[in-house]
Amino acid sequence: QVQLVESGGGLVQAGGSLRLSCAASGRTFSNYAMGWFRQAPGKERDFVAAIRWRGGRTYYAESVKGRFTISRENAKNTVYLQMNTLRPADTAVYYCAAATTYYSTLDDARYYDYWGQGTQVTVSS
Repeated sequence: QVQLVESGGGLVQAGGSLRLSCAASGRTFSNYAMGWFRQAPGKERDFVAAIRWRGGRTYYAESVKGRFTISRENAKNTVYLQMNTLRPADTAVYYCAAATTYYSTLDDARYYDYWGQGTQVTVSS
């Protein structure tokens, strides 16, 4: 079992920044990758970014490239999502997820085995 706890969400004005954190505990050595997804009201859960624990390769949705940065701190089993130049369209509940099986791509929620409880990000115009 892997437990994931997100933090760092909140209310910010358009153009502002937030940093989300996701702390993993439990059988963390079995994780191949970590991802961030988001879900706005009435919409599907969308891929935002992902990172592989080994090697640190990163992946981003087109809508956040150049604005968001995913990173990891292995010693703390923590993944971060730095979000800059936020837009009202970024408003959503953000979820952290862990994949315990290798996949060549990481943008599909079905690849992830464990999920956090989510943290709300609201960007006002």
